[in-house]
Amino acid sequence: MLRGIAIAAVASAALFAGVALAANEAEPPEAYPFSFNGPLGSYDMAAVQRGFQVYSQVCSTCHSMEHLAYRNLGEPGGPFAEYRVRNHETGEMEARVGLPAGEHGEYVDVVNNPYVRAIAAGFQVPDIDEATGEATQRPARISDHFRKPFANEFAARAANNGALPPDLSVITSAREGGAAYVRSLLLGYTGEQRGMQYVNNHFAGRLISMPPPLAADGLVTYSDGTPSTREQMATDVASYLQWAADPHMEERKAMGVQVLAFLLVLSGLLYLAYKAVWRGQSH
Repeated sequence: MLRGIAIAAVASAALFAGVALAANEAEPPEAYPFSFNGPLGSYDMAAVQRGFQVYSQVCSTCHSMEHLAYRNLGEPGGPFAEYRVRNHETGEMEARVGLPAGEHGEYVDVVNNPYVRAIAAGFQVPDIDEATGEATQRPARISDHFRKPFANEFAARAANNGALPPDLSVITSAREGGAAYVRSLLLGYTGEQRGMQYVNNHFAGRLISMPPPLAADGLVTYSDGTPSTREQMATDVASYLQWAADPHMEERKAMGVQVLAFLLVLSGLLYLAYKAVWRGQSH
């Protein structure tokens, strides 16, 4: 009898543990029609530019992007790449930043890009004073990697109650769901707090150490005048992080279309050659 009671107790405990585990499972990311989804998708450069604003003014206080240098923003396909485009009305060449997909222009080398230079100069990075040998700060150059918010991992954990903010350089590739996961996570806070953690329906275990970064509308004033609602900021920063993780996506997709077109034409030519060689032969 005691054995039966013990077995029943173990089974009940396992059942309740399973129910509790299921209750803490994260909800799947909410599907969102990003412009870059699909085999022919492309980046909405206006959204990527706005997303960079959100990262710079909100996310960069805790999260690094160690794999990106400021020059990457102005390289071909970058959100702040400068192009010379002919004005069809006046016939003159005009500067255009972040050329939309499908448009063409003469690329301006990032070294001569004043926009990227201004972006880099707005950040202070650590350096060594050549005269005194002491640590100092200087305005960033386009060749510098993105400024780190903390000197090391220990400083990062000390400032975040023991949690280590992940680097965001390739976060959309490192997390299942990609950009949709990032967007859902930023919008998944319920407003509940348990100790030093926050309830987020889209985070594993539903408890996350990061306070809601987009807690209210209007945290960022967009330079293009777009209303900065929580949903808009989450969508834009997810678009920017997707570009950061895969900056050559459009080039790769264009190459894929060309390869498929070539294979299609080649298949037709091979079929015609087959018909010509075996014409009149019974088989």
